[in-house]
Amino acid sequence: MARHALPYRVPPRDVVETGPWTLVTPDGEVPLPEAIDDWDYQMDLSLRRRVTVDQVRTRARAGLPEDTELMLSAVWTATGSNLRGPGHVTCLTGAEPVTVDLDVRLRGADLGGVLLLETALVLGRRRDDARPAAPRRAGSVLWQDTAELRLQGDAPQFPMAVIDFSRTSFPNGAAWHVQIDGELDSAAMGSLLLLINERNTVTTEAFQNAARPRPVDRAVLSAAHADVARTLMEHALSHEDFADGCDFAEGSLGATLLSLFQRLFPEQSVTDVRLRRQHSPGLFSSELQAAVKIFEEPQ
Repeated sequence: MARHALPYRVPPRDVVETGPWTLVTPDGEVPLPEAIDDWDYQMDLSLRRRVTVDQVRTRARAGLPEDTELMLSAVWTATGSNLRGPGHVTCLTGAEPVTVDLDVRLRGADLGGVLLLETALVLGRRRDDARPAAPRRAGSVLWQDTAELRLQGDAPQFPMAVIDFSRTSFPNGAAWHVQIDGELDSAAMGSLLLLINERNTVTTEAFQNAARPRPVDRAVLSAAHADVARTLMEHALSHEDFADGCDFAEGSLGATLLSLFQRLFPEQSVTDVRLRRQHSPGLFSSELQAAVKIFEEPQ
């Protein structure tokens, strides 16, 4: 594994002892899985980890004064939304080994793609009186590691909101509206939004019951899924940059659309599907219904 050469002394890795990340569920804590198959943007996450830091050895081996303030932090990054933020921060002082329970609570609306969880031990404040070659700047990383969690649900992979369409320019009788903004290289999280009309109780109840849908809920969700897929594909095929051999950054709108295209039209070229949509829109629509398996019972 490649390692970065830092321009200052760092302590050995064994000054920090870590437990595994766990996923906190209503039934208790479970080991952090590689992926959450049924995740969607309405699912918030609660994560936990126990970390023990040997403060004396950390400061001594890094060449820092005994009263140096350290900081233990957990920082999260979501590739699907291009968002990043602090999950937990604790200041460490004193001479005794200290154990910290890192509790990270994340809103599902902020996530997507791959969730990166970085744990880091850093210098809390600037120290100009440290030994030569010792870290001096606040935030200098003394130790870190990273865990990954892939979020890959079957639900539409973008945020949803329930609003009153009578207060918007959308038709009052519409059940939902797919909003797409930004270029293909924009972050998917900030470019896509599924708006649900709160006046349409059948639709709002279907999305509220998505975890345990009734027969009527399954029908509504299937229709919504098919319409969302059609809207996304029509948007993709209307862009000249969306072409055979195109490549987009992970987590971008283009990458999301390309992944959906490859799932719906495997072994077909973008050019062929675009031409079929232009010259035989009815056939294109029927093929897409077949591809999303509209109204079929989930296996």
